[in-house]
Amino acid sequence: MFSYLKKKFFSGAPEPAAPADAPPPPAAAPHAAALEVQQAPSAAAAASAPPSAAALPGSTAAPSSADPAPPPSPSAPAADLSRPSWFERLKSGLRKTGSSIGSVFIGTQIDEALYEELEAALLQADTGVQATQYLLDDLRLRVKASKATDPAAVKALLAAALADLLRPLQQSLPIGAQPDGPTVLMIAGVNGAGKTTTIGKLTWHLSNAGASVLLAAADTFRAAAREQLGVWAARNTVEVISQQGGDPAAVSFDAVTAARARGRDVVIIDTAGRLPTQLHLMEELKKIKRVIQKADPSAPHEVLLVIDGNTGQNALAQVKAFDAALGLTGLVVTKLDGTAKGGVLAAIATWGRERGAVVPVYFIGVGEQLADLQTFDAREFAQALLH
Repeated sequence: MFSYLKKKFFSGAPEPAAPADAPPPPAAAPHAAALEVQQAPSAAAAASAPPSAAALPGSTAAPSSADPAPPPSPSAPAADLSRPSWFERLKSGLRKTGSSIGSVFIGTQIDEALYEELEAALLQADTGVQATQYLLDDLRLRVKASKATDPAAVKALLAAALADLLRPLQQSLPIGAQPDGPTVLMIAGVNGAGKTTTIGKLTWHLSNAGASVLLAAADTFRAAAREQLGVWAARNTVEVISQQGGDPAAVSFDAVTAARARGRDVVIIDTAGRLPTQLHLMEELKKIKRVIQKADPSAPHEVLLVIDGNTGQNALAQVKAFDAALGLTGLVVTKLDGTAKGGVLAAIATWGRERGAVVPVYFIGVGEQLADLQTFDAREFAQALLH
């Protein structure tokens, strides 16, 4: 039924470099800015039309659900998802860090003292030693090539350097690429990172984009987690598979099996929060992944880690640990509206660059509203941070 999910602002190839002081992207139609699911043509149309260039190779129509479509949820509020509105919220969330870095360029000259102050500001923003050194080296080259002498111009060059460093993280989340069966998303993270809330928001975006979603409450040890997921399921008029005190792996298996039988497009599995140092709980995550593969050998198709933007360099340590255990395919960075410093994304990008394989950032969040979870755009983020 659905060929794939793509971002409005990323078409599969990195966008050409844009001036650092360019205006934010134009407004998009409601909902399209966050997620867009393209429907496959009908059988009659497909027989006479050439294959869509946008469709993923080998994708076929998913079976339609035998269940009647649920009525629209009266409790799901309408949200303004225009990118300019989002850009302002992102700037507001990153204002603390942006002000700290931006103050370096006020009333100064382009000399070694400026680079030293900038180095200190970037380190305080949780950019990390390696990413900071990379950005400073890149900035020096850009300043020399452009012969910039104005501090504002150098600040713009820094924004461009940061956008280029972050651009490999900007990728689209594929949905519906499987020839048979649903796309299975396994969500992990530490306690308090915002996993369940992120799942609720992502479900809302997917549902509004036209995908049928089934949720799995595999956090079977915390009753509040099941209840919270149940609230989001009711709000989005989607089904949820849960067991009180049951085996998380068994719940995940039942959810994937049920989704295949009912013709659902997406399964989102919520797992219990855990620290990467809790080895027995990390082994449980590995078990969940193995059991999911018994229901669908190709699943989980995406293993996403939700990280709290306020945790700084600890977020990078979480990414490394969960990637070693599960093989992460993507990240969701939440709570950038708090005391988050934002520089950790540069650290994550540098880590991926050095090892030759990045873990993309699919979404970032700046608040509790549905519209506060949006797709990650590297240039937009750099502009918001260094506005």
